[in-house]
Amino acid sequence: MTGNTFGRLFRVTTCGESYSGCFRKNPEIPKQLYGGLLTIVDGVPAGIRITAEDIQVELDKRKPGQSKLDSPRLEKDKVYIFSGVMENQMSTGAPIGIVIPNNDIEDIHVGQYHDYKDMARPGHAELTFMKRYGQYNDWVGAGRASGRETVSRVAGGAVAKLILDKYGIDVIAYTVESHGIKAAPVDYEMAKKNYRKNNINCPDLEAAEQMERDILAVRKTGETCGGVIEMIIRGLPAGLGEPVFDKLEATLAHAMMSIGAIKGIEFGAGFRVAEMVGSECNDEMYWDKETGRVKFYTNHAGGFLGGISNGDEVRIRMAVKPTPTVDVVQRTVDTDNGTDVNLSPITRRDASLLPRIYPVCEAMARITIVDAMMIFNGYRSMEDLDKKYDLM
Repeated sequence: MTGNTFGRLFRVTTCGESYSGCFRKNPEIPKQLYGGLLTIVDGVPAGIRITAEDIQVELDKRKPGQSKLDSPRLEKDKVYIFSGVMENQMSTGAPIGIVIPNNDIEDIHVGQYHDYKDMARPGHAELTFMKRYGQYNDWVGAGRASGRETVSRVAGGAVAKLILDKYGIDVIAYTVESHGIKAAPVDYEMAKKNYRKNNINCPDLEAAEQMERDILAVRKTGETCGGVIEMIIRGLPAGLGEPVFDKLEATLAHAMMSIGAIKGIEFGAGFRVAEMVGSECNDEMYWDKETGRVKFYTNHAGGFLGGISNGDEVRIRMAVKPTPTVDVVQRTVDTDNGTDVNLSPITRRDASLLPRIYPVCEAMARITIVDAMMIFNGYRSMEDLDKKYDLM
């Protein structure tokens, strides 16, 4: 399996599966080392204070079992840093190694998956994993295709956050739509004020109550709900990204679309640009005399021009599919004997992915931005440009 590293200069490599360690239980192996998730973050500058507590804050946002909307799986997601920091927990410039053990991998749950391991669950990756890895594919909890894989991403994103904090760059994601129920328009101040004030992390507190009631009602039918996550990036400097294949828009889209449940993405006005005329879509500029910098009257472009950050607020929206595991009979195939079957799997699941996917989006955005900043600063250090271009 390839493709487990993201980034070019700031590189995050992950490994581990949903039920990693479930077949390695052995009295001679410490329980924490049965299996779990690993993250290696390469390219971290020396002199950044990195603690397990800092990383734990981010992992606790996506930890299961925090509300009735979540999977009842009781993973502790306890963070251990095992390399890359020394005295006073300061980074040395070496790769940061992080391990998060799996602890809720009981035989009863493995048995539930074994009962239908040859049946491809609709909406899951079983069929494609069978085609890709044959009889050796990981059938327990979807393996690397499980949402549990994102634990490693959040750990890497937590390290990126500690770097971005030094530059005043803030990334915040939140729910704006669930199963057709939409929040009122959200600005940065509203998002910060009401961040994580409810189980679904919707800044519109009234809409959040409606969303949660609706999800719980849908859950009783055995179904699940999808929705939309919005993300704002504040404080991003202009000039990040390359103008052709490696546009910052493109790398952010790559980062977001690499999250399994994301099925669509918009920047700025997104698909609404199809309804506009050119002069309406264009973001007109003015010279801000207070700061001496170029600013924009509108932000239909979502913070980019030519794929390069323009210094304005970046705004991204992502469509999140319903949790594919449902307690509803669905038609599929038994690949062992080549027959059509009806399947209603008994496994733990989230009624909605919205309450736990937003920190994954934040993490992937932070990793992308740190990588882009390192590339920009390295390239810029070799240029001899007029200083006015740094100031405008």
